[in-house]
Amino acid sequence: MTRDLTPAQIVSELDAFIVGQAAAKRAVAIAVRNRWRRKQLAPELRDEVAPKNILLIGPTGVGKTEIARRLAKLVRSPIVKVEASKFTEVGYVGRDVEGMIRDLVDAALNMVKQEQRDAVREEAAAKAEERLLDLLLPKSEEDDEKRSRNRERFRAMLREGRLEEREVEVSYEASAAPPAGLNMLGGAPGGPPQGGPGGFDLQGLFERLGGKKQVTRTMTVREARELLIREEAEKSIDPEKAQAEAIARAQSDGIVFLDEIDKICVDRERGGAPDVSRQGVQRDLLPLVEGTTVQTRYGLVKTDHVLFVAAGAFHVAKPSDLIPELQGRFPIRVELDSLGEEEFRRILSEPRASLTRQYAALLATEELTLSWSEEGIAAVARLACKVNETTANIGARRLHTMIEKLLEPELFEAPTRRGETVTIDAALVEERLSELVADEDLSRYIL
Repeated sequence: MTRDLTPAQIVSELDAFIVGQAAAKRAVAIAVRNRWRRKQLAPELRDEVAPKNILLIGPTGVGKTEIARRLAKLVRSPIVKVEASKFTEVGYVGRDVEGMIRDLVDAALNMVKQEQRDAVREEAAAKAEERLLDLLLPKSEEDDEKRSRNRERFRAMLREGRLEEREVEVSYEASAAPPAGLNMLGGAPGGPPQGGPGGFDLQGLFERLGGKKQVTRTMTVREARELLIREEAEKSIDPEKAQAEAIARAQSDGIVFLDEIDKICVDRERGGAPDVSRQGVQRDLLPLVEGTTVQTRYGLVKTDHVLFVAAGAFHVAKPSDLIPELQGRFPIRVELDSLGEEEFRRILSEPRASLTRQYAALLATEELTLSWSEEGIAAVARLACKVNETTANIGARRLHTMIEKLLEPELFEAPTRRGETVTIDAALVEERLSELVADEDLSRYIL
């Protein structure tokens, strides 16, 4: 269920992690809030209100993907991020576009199950504790009173954390693995297989045929506790109710972030024969965005109220190179700003998890203190901007390569420099990076 955040609250949360791009933040904040507003309407009007899909346009490294990533953590809605270039037209080898809706339902089901596990965690933890005590105190010939005293003594030790590293032998149920190569039948490489055409549930079929098998493993009490809590919590989940709730949530609250949509455009001005596969993906995508019904392993899913947020750099192609019908389904278009020196400086210093804070925290684990001066941060921002101007402009991603090169000595030598303090000032930045930046050939390959 979507969190009841106002647009201002959503933008404020995004501001904590993403610098600038106010128009894009406002657009996604309004779209998310409109999901909540639609639910407050009378049923006869609610079904008529369609989501206003968004097209984010901007060069690489300006925050398009980061907005989607942070939004996924911010709202309690099922959300999936997919790359348009990974899909192929129906009839070609590869994933068809309906796979993104199946992924969305999977995400919704995982969310629903996690919420149900959290709701019964205390009860599950109590049952898991009893099972752990049974493992730690096998049955013996002791009388009941003595056994009860020993059990309570071990319970106290368990709760105090004194038995965390002790090993126990745990038996638990695990699903039989589907046959190797099932991914060839429609699943994403490395992801869960989705079955054959039309979402036929091949994976579910093999799971039912294979059933549950009993697995016995030796592990520490710490590991066993989490496994047993999860198993006990799973017993309280009604699969059919969870699946029905997941489908309802995917239909009403689902968000699909479609990245690299410009990669399926055909540049009409350059002429030549049209790319059948690219245009085919657009044609296959159109019914999903317009609203259709997709067969998944859990049932039929309607996409009429799924929000689609597409993004692309559009360096070569233009939004107008999308087929007209698809263009009309993305009425809200937002152009993201290119990043300059000032934005780079803010990116390095303002966000909660800025790169400067990340590297300082990493080196602190080796007891090496890293301190950044304002002048040092400004120097990194200036040089990063210069490299973007003289080579390929990859936006804020350039900062990662610059800082990694800048801090290479500290990252390598940290274990032998415990207790030291290193201050990154402008002089040190110039000393380590200026020569690389000045030599275009070197910066092209190294930075």
